[in-house]
Amino acid sequence: MLRTVTATRYVIPLREGGSLPAIVEANDDGLYVLKFRGAGQGVKTLIAEVIVGELARSIGLPVPELVLVEVDPSLGRNEPDPEIQELIGRSHGLNLAMDYLPGSMTFNPLVPGSLDPDLASAVVWFDALTTNVDRTVRNPNLLCWHRRLYLIDHGAALYVHHAWHEPGRQARSAFPRTADHVLLPFATGIPAAHDRLAPLVTPATIAVTLSLVPDEWLVEDDAFSSAAGARDAYATFVRQRLEHAHAWVEEAIRAHHGVA
Repeated sequence: MLRTVTATRYVIPLREGGSLPAIVEANDDGLYVLKFRGAGQGVKTLIAEVIVGELARSIGLPVPELVLVEVDPSLGRNEPDPEIQELIGRSHGLNLAMDYLPGSMTFNPLVPGSLDPDLASAVVWFDALTTNVDRTVRNPNLLCWHRRLYLIDHGAALYVHHAWHEPGRQARSAFPRTADHVLLPFATGIPAAHDRLAPLVTPATIAVTLSLVPDEWLVEDDAFSSAAGARDAYATFVRQRLEHAHAWVEEAIRAHHGVA
């Protein structure tokens, strides 16, 4: 299970994010980057963060710890910005946060350094599996901390859940956005990454990952009558993506050859 903490102090907003995430302190004395359920993107962003972040962790990709965060409207009582006050008020209850990595730097592909091609290939493969459209040069969503690369911000992945329109067709489709992936030039081993990682994404692993998503978030989706029904839809989508991996793996290989 994900740990649950309570936000005790609003430290500072992170205005580079469109959803106004913030650094908060919690009752365990830790600092976290909080994603608010009341932000414009809605609770589905948090669902994608949990599913994709924890699925990545389950196959060995580096992701900062994710925690559930209880937010009380009083958290914003000392904030002079009415937009922040309203956001905190709309986010009463259970939210999501990522462990704050002090001193971390955004990954820059132009800065010389050693980037493991196996890791780059694994991230490109995983983002195609989960249809993550947001790992570009403009917005890499990768942090370098203590000489290690960390994957962050997966709220734009699994975009199928914004409409659930023909999920089977979307599951079988290629993923053209791989061509924009910030790590694509370094991903020299995509076929090997598939052979190594695909067997790790088992139905049991998918089920355990989905069990981490709070029921109260899942039942907000009008497409389903229950949290169990929502979990089944997500599980089916990921399984079908794997079953039709040839489409997006071959596309990723072609895209790499185009930028290599």
